[in-house]
Amino acid sequence: MGKYHELAKEIVKNVGGKENILGLVHCITRLRFTLKDENIAKDEVLKAMEGVVTVMKSGGQYQVIIGNHVPEVFEDVMELIDLKEGTAPAAEQKSGRFFDRAIDVVSGIFQPILGIMAACGMLKGLNTLFVALGLYSAECGGYLIINGAGDALFTFLPLFLGYTAAKKFGLKPMLGLAVGGAMCYPGIQAGTLSAGLEPMYSILEGTMFASPVYIDFFGIPVISMDYTGTVIPVILAVWFASKCEKFFNKIIPDLVKFFFVPMLTLLITLPVSVIFLGPVAAFGSTLISELTLGIRSFSPLLAGGIVGFTWQILVIFGMHWGFIPVYINNVMTLGYDNVMMPFFACTFATSAVVLAIFFKTKDKKLREMAIPNFISGIFGVTEPAIYGILLPLKKPFIISCIAGGIGGAFYGQFNFRKFILGGMGIFELPNMMNPDGTMGNMIVALVGIAISMAVGFFLTMLFYKDKEPEEAEKTAAVTETKAAAKAKDEEITLASPLNGKIVKLSEVKDEAFSSGVLGLGAAIEPEEGVLYAPADGRISALFPTGHAIGLTTKTGLELLMHVGMDTVQLDGKGFKVFVEAGEEVKQGQKLLEFDRKLIREAGYSLVTPVLVTNSDEFELVEPTEAEKVQAGDLLLRVM
Repeated sequence: MGKYHELAKEIVKNVGGKENILGLVHCITRLRFTLKDENIAKDEVLKAMEGVVTVMKSGGQYQVIIGNHVPEVFEDVMELIDLKEGTAPAAEQKSGRFFDRAIDVVSGIFQPILGIMAACGMLKGLNTLFVALGLYSAECGGYLIINGAGDALFTFLPLFLGYTAAKKFGLKPMLGLAVGGAMCYPGIQAGTLSAGLEPMYSILEGTMFASPVYIDFFGIPVISMDYTGTVIPVILAVWFASKCEKFFNKIIPDLVKFFFVPMLTLLITLPVSVIFLGPVAAFGSTLISELTLGIRSFSPLLAGGIVGFTWQILVIFGMHWGFIPVYINNVMTLGYDNVMMPFFACTFATSAVVLAIFFKTKDKKLREMAIPNFISGIFGVTEPAIYGILLPLKKPFIISCIAGGIGGAFYGQFNFRKFILGGMGIFELPNMMNPDGTMGNMIVALVGIAISMAVGFFLTMLFYKDKEPEEAEKTAAVTETKAAAKAKDEEITLASPLNGKIVKLSEVKDEAFSSGVLGLGAAIEPEEGVLYAPADGRISALFPTGHAIGLTTKTGLELLMHVGMDTVQLDGKGFKVFVEAGEEVKQGQKLLEFDRKLIREAGYSLVTPVLVTNSDEFELVEPTEAEKVQAGDLLLRVM
């Protein structure tokens, strides 16, 4: 039983139990669940849990942000959910928007190798640093052996990605390894590159995609490529292999499946990959590089500023994974990356903002959080600071983005580069030393750190106002109100947020609501497409799609109003929101409008549960006996 067994047990319980979990992986700070039904998960319970920073939903994943000790929590969770693999097979993954699915795929493939990638990068960076310092020469055996350890992953990256991509796409992992190994096969590399030989001919002459051809596959030209160290070609190849394997599993007799299915899968996959998929990926990379270089040629300063300003926003929603292959591809093909590296400024901008908050705040809890998060940020892990401090305070997060953008603009203007993959935070610095041992790029790195931290620190000291005592007073007032109400058996009444017909909660066709697991209350079949505030309070949760709103009332009720069933699938279509998260509202204030006709035509129920999600804190939650209500009429009595 692990150190975090009790926390793991509560997390599993509140994401809906192990039967609701299709898969689980983790990154540096997050548990990334793939759930059958995200609506069952108790967001607010998880967010309030000791040991959980917050909860996010992105990329088709339910993300529980833990902090730096997430690997230990992950191990304890895995013991409870009976999963042999850290992710769900592709066939079981939930459907969703294409961009979300793409991010989910990329993150799932890279997460298992992030630790070893960072380790190998640090070995290579330190090896370069020690040679530059004169501790030993680049010709000695020690340097070669250490470099071999550092190069192990990067030289044979298709093997590692072949394995992790196979697990993601539902292909047998050993087949994924075989595909990756085949793309690194020396004979293919030598045959396609044919060093010292003249090409037979070239194709696509006169375009940016012009390529020499040294060999063909039974008359079909094979474009010369070196696949060792590449990313996208092997991912596409394994994806194609997974489709081939499924096809051959259907048509090959069981008696000979054991060897015929993998044989035919490899026989079809490799030629298709080197003839078509690999070159398409290479051409895509070329196009991205050309477009990026075009932007940089117009204004490197602007390009760097955009990357630096937006990077943390991408991290919050997990969208940064979509750009990691570009960064890796640049280092592996060009020998450096100068396109994505302006994001390096964000790490130190975030750390400096947290440090300034430490000096400025009078809130004891916030000060206790600040120093560990500052240290974590310097070492390259900023999620605890973002989710635990900056986002809840809002303005400091905006300041960190501005400081990151200014630092990123500096890096873009001075062509800041990283030559070796791996490392995080200050541990990345050795990988930024020029290959010839000169210190020009390192000086740019250090000056950029100084700029980012100075801007972040001073803007925070100038513009951040410590509001935590006020919030504490509000929280205390709510707590006192609740205590007084309970002490006196005082009745709290809640108005209806809708015009419509009352539906018993037990009759709602969604077990998460009808079972009361999310809280007690009532449901309404709306006759008008407007949702009003049922009481004075604060918007505590607002789904991006607009279909659900959380409200904490002045009397201590924590409410969830969920318009329709499964309407999250509409992705916001038909909903118009008039409030923001954190906004104070008055009873009767319009919160949102929804298109009843559009929702019905899309095939979704309009039944809207109104739940007291903290109903276990009260003795009684009783719905009205009326059959129909108007907005403002009595809906619930709470004791």
